[in-house]
Amino acid sequence: MENSSNLTSLPEEESQNGVPAPANISKLPSAFSVKPDRPPIQFSSQKYVPLEWSSYFDQEDDVSIPGSDNVFHIYKAGTEGPVVFCLHGGGYSGLSFALSASKIKEKARLVALDFRGHGKSFTENDLDLSIETLCNDVLAVLKTMYADSPPAIVLVGHSMGGSVAVHVAAKKVLPSLAGLIVVDVVEGTAMASLIHMQKILSNRVQHFSTIEKAIEWSVKGGSLRNIESACVSIPSTLIYDDSRKCYAHRARLEETEQYWRGWYEGLSEKFLSSPVPKLLLLAGTDRLDRTLTIGQMQGKFQMVVVRHTGHAIQEDVPDEFANLVLNFVSRNRIGPHGVEIPGIRRASQQKMEN
Repeated sequence: MENSSNLTSLPEEESQNGVPAPANISKLPSAFSVKPDRPPIQFSSQKYVPLEWSSYFDQEDDVSIPGSDNVFHIYKAGTEGPVVFCLHGGGYSGLSFALSASKIKEKARLVALDFRGHGKSFTENDLDLSIETLCNDVLAVLKTMYADSPPAIVLVGHSMGGSVAVHVAAKKVLPSLAGLIVVDVVEGTAMASLIHMQKILSNRVQHFSTIEKAIEWSVKGGSLRNIESACVSIPSTLIYDDSRKCYAHRARLEETEQYWRGWYEGLSEKFLSSPVPKLLLLAGTDRLDRTLTIGQMQGKFQMVVVRHTGHAIQEDVPDEFANLVLNFVSRNRIGPHGVEIPGIRRASQQKMEN
């Protein structure tokens, strides 16, 4: 919906009943002769100005993976509690979780990763987005960050990142994994939409004269509904094209089609088999497939339908998203070292204290 501040004012009425007022007759003073002050018009160049990540995260860092030239960029917020490790969707970046980070960090630590080929991460092969490679990247980053003593980790994944989170959990190689939150991705819906993805990608605007234009496009095009979040996250999804003297999409998703099916095939069964508390956040009930419908009826996971939002729930309604994450952590008693049972300390915590 267009902002009313962008509408031009109507011209002053110069006639009555279609007859122009005579030029030699002065108009009588009127109670309406003094116009009320109007707020200044907010031009789009001001409305869509990029915002800095530092207003939401505490720090950014590069994680260099030993034995390779892979460098993964991360954003961190918070100092206490379990680690909420966030994985963005295809074409997004770690800054997709910026607005929710400022609230989640009050009770948990948040780490948001830029996948290979996205954001500020650079690897030996930025186009290898196979599910196996993406899972290995996540595990390598966690290993490099925390070595052999990782804190309790709640994996949060949106869209493509949700499939990666599920596959990592299903591998059962992360002993400190304490929870799994998947954001708006379901196998049935995702698999059915794959045949349309190339057309969707090819039809989107490819180049932007300014970053502000890209932010404006993302909001007016409907991919994001929260202007503030778009102003933070969209700049990190762009790269400057020197040959064209303009900005283009950083992630070359159209060149990775061979990997798309692997992201989502068998996803529902893997999600249900993950041996940790699970939460599925959806933007609509129509996204639920048969396998998950049965699993949900059997109480195998918690599901919340977040109303009045688009695909990027964490960006469109960041406060509600943050509350859902923190409630999940609290309900499942996930502390910095894992599930905390009143009156009983975990063996790993006792060992550390001794």
